[in-house]
Amino acid sequence: MQPFLAHPFDSDRLHEECGIFGAIGVSDASNFVALGLHALQHRGQEAGGIVAHDPESGFNSAHRFGYVRDNFTKADVMSTLPGPLAIGHVRYSTAGTKAATAIRDVQPFFGEFHMGGCAIAHNGNITNAAALRRELIERGSIFQSSSDSECIIHLMARSIQRNIPERMKDALRRVEGAFSVIAMTRTKLIGVRDPLGVRPLVLGKVGEDGFVLASETCALDIIGADFIREIEPGEMVVITKGEVESSRPFGPSKGRFCIFEHVYFSRPDSIIGGRSVYETRRQIGVELAREAPIEADLVCPVPDSGTPAAIGFAQESGIPYGMGIIRNQYMGRTFIEPTEQIRNMGVRLKLNVNRSLIAGKRVVLVDDSVVRGTTSRKIKDMILDAGAAEVHFRIASPPTAWPCFYGVDTPDRDKLLAANMTPEEMRDWIGVDSLAFVSLDGLYRAVGEAEGRNKACPQYCDACFSGDYPVAPFDQLERGFRMKAGSETAINEAAE
Repeated sequence: MQPFLAHPFDSDRLHEECGIFGAIGVSDASNFVALGLHALQHRGQEAGGIVAHDPESGFNSAHRFGYVRDNFTKADVMSTLPGPLAIGHVRYSTAGTKAATAIRDVQPFFGEFHMGGCAIAHNGNITNAAALRRELIERGSIFQSSSDSECIIHLMARSIQRNIPERMKDALRRVEGAFSVIAMTRTKLIGVRDPLGVRPLVLGKVGEDGFVLASETCALDIIGADFIREIEPGEMVVITKGEVESSRPFGPSKGRFCIFEHVYFSRPDSIIGGRSVYETRRQIGVELAREAPIEADLVCPVPDSGTPAAIGFAQESGIPYGMGIIRNQYMGRTFIEPTEQIRNMGVRLKLNVNRSLIAGKRVVLVDDSVVRGTTSRKIKDMILDAGAAEVHFRIASPPTAWPCFYGVDTPDRDKLLAANMTPEEMRDWIGVDSLAFVSLDGLYRAVGEAEGRNKACPQYCDACFSGDYPVAPFDQLERGFRMKAGSETAINEAAE
């Protein structure tokens, strides 16, 4: 089966590349994992996989293209994944040549060591994967996939440590970039976050002796698990027989969590750092209304990601809120061959304007981000075609001017609108009456940092906005990527 074709609307959004979930100490753990992955489907829609272990039949796995609901709700599939321990992964189909995914690229990956088997599922991106891959191949490793995550298995195989958790520590100390990893042995569930904690990972409890690890708290809710805490940056937890052991394999570390998780990636019903994602996004709208006020008749979200910010903007500004754009909830991926004519209809297949509400109004459109800007132009045209008197864009994130190398599908910098135009030029190119982005300090205030961004030591990873990369993207530098002046000095000072 071939991977789904990305809908034209999706090409103008930033996308998380995966979500991960694991369960131990429950009957038929794979069923819990399937439900957890379903709750994390927004983090990856192209493919998914589950590995389970049963004391009688050993390790079993299933990897499929498509949605969780279409694959891991079938009795004939789930019956092949028995046992009280399982992990799973969903991945997003990235742009360009990466979209030609083979089934061997679908995680979790599995390795058999002399002390037993181990499966791993990885969320993030290894920024020195190319160098590690060259080194491992020169030393005899044979790779089965094109994924950077497979490096972890090969590094573990070359470790001299006597148990799998210690081998994993060895391997991950060689890895740079962003990683939240869930792994399993015959008897253990393991969770690890990189020293900066760029990507999320949470711990929950289900039943008497069951534990789960997940990318987001919304995945705990679907199975009725109690949220215990977030795995901390640089922490490893090893769960066995109802007990959780914690260690710090990377030494002391200060987190730089991805701030875009608050803006877009995480589900609004998740909790991050003790804060409701929904409330944070609503507060971003409040900050926008304070920073970029406008006289208008209607505040309208670009669904669904712009909705909480639009509510906050309307509440703060006093401008009425209305659903001026309606999303087709059953669109999913396009079922029509994407000819040029269909591509031009791409946004209309997914979104439609509520003409009776829009006609004659001065409309404020609130969206989460502007990437290439092509979708913004099409939505603006739809609003004007419906008879709007004026169109004003308010964006619930700062201008996205730099690519992310830590596990987010981002266009090259020369394709990012904000990297090539000033906000005024972007306004004219999109063709709206006004365009404003929340400031970086405003975004920080919305996520709970009352004093805004600490320029000397930023509290979050905000590289896609600032160009301030907390970990040097060495693979990209080898390919000719040029960092912002001063970034390499800052990275070197942080390393020292």
